[in-house]
Amino acid sequence: MGNSPAPDENDLRLFHTGEHACGYWPERIARDLVLDPRDPRLAQRYPLALEWGFRRSGDIVYRPHCHGCRACVAVRVPVDRFRPDRSQRRCLKRNADVEMRICQPVRTSEQLALYRRYLAARHAGGGMDGHGAVEFDQFLIGSWSDGRFMELREAGPPRPGRLLAVAVTDVTENALSAVYTFFDPDFARRGLGTLAILKQIEWARRERREHLYLGYWIAGHAKMDYKRRFHPLESFDGRRWHAFDECEAPERLLTDVPPAADDDITDNA
Repeated sequence: MGNSPAPDENDLRLFHTGEHACGYWPERIARDLVLDPRDPRLAQRYPLALEWGFRRSGDIVYRPHCHGCRACVAVRVPVDRFRPDRSQRRCLKRNADVEMRICQPVRTSEQLALYRRYLAARHAGGGMDGHGAVEFDQFLIGSWSDGRFMELREAGPPRPGRLLAVAVTDVTENALSAVYTFFDPDFARRGLGTLAILKQIEWARRERREHLYLGYWIAGHAKMDYKRRFHPLESFDGRRWHAFDECEAPERLLTDVPPAADDDITDNA
């Protein structure tokens, strides 16, 4: 880590990472703000960190904090006010034969095989396609988070049916947080990424959680721009949450952005 830790009003120690290649725009340099990973209160403070626009990756709770760029905008869905649009209703209808199961975050051989197939198809050559069991546990489960695996399966018989997708989801008292979703690349036409978010919203509503956190929206990014399709949406401006405005990431912060491409949802980072 780079700079000295800076305590905030709740005595949380924050660090700046060193500069590294941006995970969204590889030609850019990024830095992150990270909560002290050695703090024994990290699990307790995690719900508050989500409200401050942070995310979890393994045991690391971070927020992009890059010089001269605010392209990454934390967004969340207010669950009770969400209504699926026409395209999302078609997705639900198309997948009427899919069952949702909420499981403990314990890796199975079936999940690992699906994860590796997904990475090979969607992230070939990106550094993740060599992930195995150790990386799966480190990246998706971690040691302290209270998470679940939401499985989407074809309806049986036999039961359980074929595993189509897994949405790794953190659970807090008032919210769910979509950490990462992977799915069978042979069934991309089902729109499994979209379906996973719709099912997470259903899950949150059923358990009376107020929000589903979706990670970072990035205007014009082929794999991150989809989040604006879930209405209503709230975004975090660094101080407070408010109604989402697609213009809040101005062009001066998004220079040289390649054009967006039609793509199903992949990651929730």
